[in-house]
Amino acid sequence: MKIVQEEFRVSTKSRNQMIDITSQVRSFVSQSGISNGDVIVYCPHTTAAITINENADPSVPHDILLTLEELLPHHRPGYRHSEGNSDAHCKSSLIGCSEQILIKDKSLNLGTWQGIFFCEFDGPRSRKVIVQIRGE
Repeated sequence: MKIVQEEFRVSTKSRNQMIDITSQVRSFVSQSGISNGDVIVYCPHTTAAITINENADPSVPHDILLTLEELLPHHRPGYRHSEGNSDAHCKSSLIGCSEQILIKDKSLNLGTWQGIFFCEFDGPRSRKVIVQIRGE
């Protein structure tokens, strides 16, 4: 089994934002030399996340962010964390810090409308994404 690890930066421009990173992950997979296996896309930040969802219609990420903001507003009575970003920590935990995608015939095995998103909940910032590709 071969393991390849890469990382790249994502610059966010808004407090809450979803950025399609599918092409970057796809590029790493195609350059890895791995035909079949899996890839883990990991976010090492406590106020950001990684998710898979529709990337064909930009209203989908908008609606996801709108729903998260309704569920976990930025300023909510009772938050105790002194940095003022409690909502971002909660959103990150709900969405999760990583996704695992299967690789088949040197390609990401995503559904027709699926894309991989970096989710920013405490921006704007410069963030890191780690990609680990495993297989043969």
